[in-house]
Amino acid sequence: MITVQNLGVEFSAKSLFSSASFVVNDTDKIALTGKNGAGKSTMLKIIAGLQKPTSGSVGIPADFTIGYLPQQMNVADSTTVVDEVKKVFSKALSRQDEIDRISQSLAERTDYDSQEYHRLIDRLSYLNERIAIEGVNNMQADIERTLMGLGFEQSDLNRPTAEFSGGWRMRIELAKILLQRPDLLLLDEPTNHLDIESIQWLEGFIQQKAKAVMLVSHDRAFIDNVTNRTIEISCGKIFDYRVNYSHYLQLRAERLEQQMRAYENQQREIADIKDFIERFRYKPTKSNQVQSRIKQLEKIVPIEVDEVDRSHLSLKFPPAPRSGDFPLILENVGKAYGDHQVFDHAEFTLRRGEKVAFVGKNGQGKSTLVKCIMGEIPFTGSLRIGHNVKIGYFAQNQAQLLDGEITVFDTIDRVATGDIRTKIRDILGAFMFGGEASDKKVKVLSGGEKTRLAMIRLLLEPVNLLILDEPTNHLDIRTKDVLKEAIKSFDGTVIVVSHDRQFLDGLVSKVYEFGGGKVREYLGGIYDFLEHKKLDSLRDLERSPQQKPDKSQTPAQAPAPAQDKAAKASDKSVKAQEAPNAEKRRLSYAEQKEMEKILKRARKAVKDAEQQIAALEQQQATVEEKLSQGDSSEDTLGAYAKVQKELENAMSVWELAQMELDRLESGS
Repeated sequence: MITVQNLGVEFSAKSLFSSASFVVNDTDKIALTGKNGAGKSTMLKIIAGLQKPTSGSVGIPADFTIGYLPQQMNVADSTTVVDEVKKVFSKALSRQDEIDRISQSLAERTDYDSQEYHRLIDRLSYLNERIAIEGVNNMQADIERTLMGLGFEQSDLNRPTAEFSGGWRMRIELAKILLQRPDLLLLDEPTNHLDIESIQWLEGFIQQKAKAVMLVSHDRAFIDNVTNRTIEISCGKIFDYRVNYSHYLQLRAERLEQQMRAYENQQREIADIKDFIERFRYKPTKSNQVQSRIKQLEKIVPIEVDEVDRSHLSLKFPPAPRSGDFPLILENVGKAYGDHQVFDHAEFTLRRGEKVAFVGKNGQGKSTLVKCIMGEIPFTGSLRIGHNVKIGYFAQNQAQLLDGEITVFDTIDRVATGDIRTKIRDILGAFMFGGEASDKKVKVLSGGEKTRLAMIRLLLEPVNLLILDEPTNHLDIRTKDVLKEAIKSFDGTVIVVSHDRQFLDGLVSKVYEFGGGKVREYLGGIYDFLEHKKLDSLRDLERSPQQKPDKSQTPAQAPAPAQDKAAKASDKSVKAQEAPNAEKRRLSYAEQKEMEKILKRARKAVKDAEQQIAALEQQQATVEEKLSQGDSSEDTLGAYAKVQKELENAMSVWELAQMELDRLESGS
């Protein structure tokens, strides 16, 4: 349990927050929320011991472990992915080395009755017990399960970390932190570099395996799914609610409404008393009543209303110049880097005014296709930009491209032209950079403030095709809501690359999924797409592999009824194709036989893991029976800790085996 007492932080004589007090219990899953710049990241750094508060203290028990993932970090590039992650097991691996040395020594010794021999035996027993508890024997499976859950492929594990982008290296660091199983996880924007599938895996990990968690995230669906408590930093104060984020919003609104009603009633009462006193102050016949009212007024304890942050982001895209009916047409577009085909045969057409989402695992080509559209990289096929299309592009690293040494005002002043230069202060004020905030240097801004500043630059000239690549990274929830409404009311065409389900919900009417070298089109919103993927996977499990549909065929590519009818009518064409089709069936049959062997092995691995779990659960029940009968000896407690760890390791093996079986049965 961690105790935060009267914590205060000041920067340049300005208070960020003060008198912050709360307790983090062993099983709390806490969402730390507040507007950008409120002090959320600072709070995490203080608890992690990386920053000193101006006042107050943080009480942390002895032997309490904390894992901290910042928004940005410098990561090493000197080894492979799997070897980098293995570093978290360094102590356990050193124990394994000691076991090997002792075993070698025992094999060579003959003084079986000596004190030294028995000391080595005792040491070996202790080390083997620690190895079992720490799960080193299952280390490789645990590492693979975690990395694959975070989106890595089996083939990635032995690649040098230097080959991966910053976002993927952040995933490596996240994997290292999760594998340490700390008593408290501190996560600052953990979903910024994750795709939807990896976010869902992380949700499951936090729900089922993490101990205490405190996280900052602007992904509302994510924090709703994993937290049971919300701590808000607002206007320098701490508000603690023991509910998830959505419920907190309701309780917060109800609390403010009740406070305001009570405050207004009290103000009316005070006004009535003051009015009576003024009216009858100089009338001798009313002197007793006046004195009574004065005493009554003095006894009133003023009702305080929680201070509310009234700053408001005003965001509206300029009217879009009219473009042609089809702003973007792709025909057989592909992109490869050397022998690696990122995607191929991408075909779709965007109509004027459509709002669509690009989704899929990182590295599958979403940002790559955006760069193709922007003309930044070469590609194959035909990509046509429609008539009078003016593109506004917000890149993932837009905020990092800002000059940190100049002020907020100068950042906009240097790119503004014409009459806009006379309105810079007004524009900055609308984006919550009013007053002294406009004179801050960019380098002192939070991640969300930098993103807002980069967004202003996008608004300086009217466009009719918006391409937004992860625009919500680092934005607080309220700002994301404002941006979402602004995009919804924008009358041009929009492409949004995002993993934020809540942000995309109700915003887009079409989803393009990137994966397996293909770009697939799905009609409907983001939750329609997710539901379709779930049902599609279940249907695939019920089919044999040769019955699976061609997932590369999108609704837009499916043959039209008239074409299908004409094909059926052409008997001669069908007969001409029978021979090669028969050959394909023979090849598929041979491949199917091999697949059945692989599936059989995968199913056996799952079954063996389930049997191991059942045996360990029986052992656990036996030890728990001893504990329930009052046996709390060191041996029994040690046996309980050991079987718990072995059971957890067995569950990890089962999860990895089940993931592999699911992958094989779904044909992915």
